[in-house]
Amino acid sequence: MITKLIALFISFFKVGSFSFGGAYSLLPLIEKEIVQNHQWLQQDEFLKVLGLVEVFPGAISIKYATYTGFKVAGILGVIAANLGNLIVPATVIMLAIYFLDYFQKNEIVVKAFNGIKYAVIGMIAALIYQYGVRNVAELKGVIIILIGFSLVFFLKMHPAYVVIISAVIALIIL
Repeated sequence: MITKLIALFISFFKVGSFSFGGAYSLLPLIEKEIVQNHQWLQQDEFLKVLGLVEVFPGAISIKYATYTGFKVAGILGVIAANLGNLIVPATVIMLAIYFLDYFQKNEIVVKAFNGIKYAVIGMIAALIYQYGVRNVAELKGVIIILIGFSLVFFLKMHPAYVVIISAVIALIIL
């Protein structure tokens, strides 16, 4: 049991350590750790959990840490995975607040974060493609995707409303 807890902590420590760019940028790293490296989840289960985590509020990495931790080692697994996931970002944010002026004026730091930003865009694009190819097998799904995209991109609608509208449309057409 201890080895499982340590493995959960270390895997989600990696996720938390490289959590640049927001929620969806973490998915390739989470997938690598929990599907490829440890086989705690199979690929189809990973994608099913992605559907679940999109429905519930909160950070994606925390929801994956909670799901995976519980599946692997129960409540102690949840605690180990989430501690690993949170320790680096919480520490970095506290340090960043302290050194904020220095970071904003340091050209090397600014360039590094710009590079990370572009890499994150590429990773999100790859994930969207991978997720779309595996899950959008019918025209009705494409219609909901286009509606969701249009509501956010063109009408600047709040994502919570897009989720609700998409669920209602899915109840009608799927």
